[in-house]
Parts: sequence; C-alpha cells; structure tokens
Amino acid sequence: MPDYGRNLLFGSFITPAASPPQHAVELTVTAESSGLDLATFQDHPYQPRFLDTWTLLSYAAARTERITLATNVLNLPLRQPVIVARSAASLDLLSGGRFELGLGAGAFWDAIVAVGGERLEPGDAVTGLGEAIRIIRGVWDEAGRTPLRVDGKIHQVRGAKRGPAPAHDVGIWLGAYKPRMLRLTGQTGDGWVPSLSYLPGGPADLGPMNETIDDAATAAGRNPAVVRRLLNISGTFSATGGGLLQGPPDQWAKELAAMALEHGISGFLLATDSGEDLARFGQEVAPQVRELVAAARGGTPEAGQA
Repeated sequence: MPDYGRNLLFGSFITPAASPPQHAVELTVTAESSGLDLATFQDHPYQPRFLDTWTLLSYAAARTERITLATNVLNLPLRQPVIVARSAASLDLLSGGRFELGLGAGAFWDAIVAVGGERLEPGDAVTGLGEAIRIIRGVWDEAGRTPLRVDGKIHQVRGAKRGPAPAHDVGIWLGAYKPRMLRLTGQTGDGWVPSLSYLPGGPADLGPMNETIDDAATAAGRNPAVVRRLLNISGTFSATGGGLLQGPPDQWAKELAAMALEHGISGFLLATDSGEDLARFGQEVAPQVRELVAAARGGTPEAGQA
C-alpha cells in the first residue's frame, strides 16, 4: 500500500476546443464552483480546432479565484524552454501562485513537423525534455549570479538572463509511459501524470511504472515521495454499475480509492466536456474518496490543494 504522503487532489482534464470558444473557460468555472482543486488543459498547437493553451490558461485564470491551473501536458517540441519558463512564471505571478507545469516530450510528429517543428527520435525527445527541465528551473532561479548557460544536445542556452521567479515553487509534472521517461520522472520530476486510457493493463500497470519511478528517484538520491502521482481518467455516470468508472458515484469513489491505496495515486483528473459530470465528480465522488482513503489510513479526510 504505497503512501507518497500527499493529500488527495481532484480536477478536470479539459480539451481546449475553439467551438464554442467560451466552453473550456466555463468548464473551469464549473470545476472551481464544484470544489475541484485543479483545471488542466491539453496542448496541441498544431490542431486548428483548439484554442491556444497559454491564451486559454490566462483567460481562465482571470475568470477564477481559487482553482489551480496546469498544462496536461505542454507540447515541448513546439515550445522554446526559456519562453516556457517565463510564460509559466508570469502566469503563476499573475494568478497568485495557481499554476503547475505539465510537460511532454512530444507525440504526433507529422503534425509537429507540418507546423515547423523538428522531428526527433524518441531518445532525443527524452534528452530534450531533460535539458528543458534544467533550463526552465535555471530561468526560475532568479538568485543565480551568472547568466544561464546550457550546452545540450537538443537545447542550447548561451547566457540567458534569469527570471522572473514564479510566485510559488511551480511543480513540473511529466506525462510519461516508457521506461526512460519514467526514469526521468523519478530523477527530476515533481509529478507524474499519465492517462488511464493509455495503460493497456488498466490500473494494474500503475504498480510496475511506479516502481520504475521510485527506483530512479532513489538512485538519484531523491525520496520517491517527492514525485506526486496523478492520473487522467474518464468514465460514465449511470444508475447501475458496469465496468471500471462506469456506474454511480459511490462505485467511482470505491474504485478511485482503491487506486489511491494500492498505487499511491493522489490526484485524479476527469476528462469530460460535461459541466454536470464535473459537478458530480467534485461534489459527490471526491468527498467519498477522501473519506474512504482516510478511513483506510487511520486518519481524517483532508481538503485538497495543489
């Protein structure tokens, strides 16, 4: 029963559809009013059906007061790391410390190349992500006395000025599935955010993947507990039970509590374009999960915060 020492978070995984243009923002407002902790957004800059993620994040931040916003995950091959760092810090400062940065090594390479990005081999994409994390954290290190220099294989920075620093210690969460990405998550990430639908074996795959992250963290001299484990989920609410996350809220609560207790998942992000489902998730499912996990661990439910 892994316990990574994290309070439970619940949130939304929003598709930034451009039609209707306000829908993603309204879902964020609904998520906040329903008591959810996070509103997270996909990033596919080559997709004309989607709004630009940074613009959407900024607009959503201005429409909300409490909820934390995050990329889930940012398409790094089309984002220059120094600019990512400054964009993330800017949004965190303007929102009062309500931003977390999810990063991905890249996918859909034909689409990336079509809009001017460089096609990378899988190993180089992971190398580039590791270099980008170093650059981003270097830019945030406003107290650094020397200009930032990184001579990487994929990313080079030759004397960039540091800053601004974000309002809080922004977490870097990685969308990772394969061994090398999982090891990078353990070595340097603050969080892991896969999608349940991408795991062929379902929740059972979480155990071995967690072990890879834990082993890499330990080898790097880190406590594995510093890496938050989040999970993108989807499902259907119905009056009668069916398969996994197919049924009434109390079934959802039991199944999510099992993932928290068996695999240390401390953040669940619901992918849906339904405000009604988000409200049900925040008001009915989340409190039950917190109660079930607290009871199993011999404590009392804690309110979530990112």
